[in-house]
Amino acid sequence: MQATAYTYDPETRSGSVLLDDGTPLPFDTAAFDAGGLRLLRPGQRVRIEVAAGPGTDPGPGPGTGDGAAERRITLVTLQTF
Repeated sequence: MQATAYTYDPETRSGSVLLDDGTPLPFDTAAFDAGGLRLLRPGQRVRIEVAAGPGTDPGPGPGTGDGAAERRITLVTLQTF
């Protein structure tokens, strides 16, 4: 899945991305480290991998009942073409 880097804190190596539908989704240090990056700038296109939380429907988009609140980014890396 593709997204755009929105925020990044180099001290904690965590931040957030904006999905293509405009939904913000945070990522933690483990997800950032899994991608092998050293730095991330807001506006960069990234590739992310997302896992659904237990007992949630990872549905395709935002809204009630689609599991958006329970989605968790497991990997952030640069989008390559």
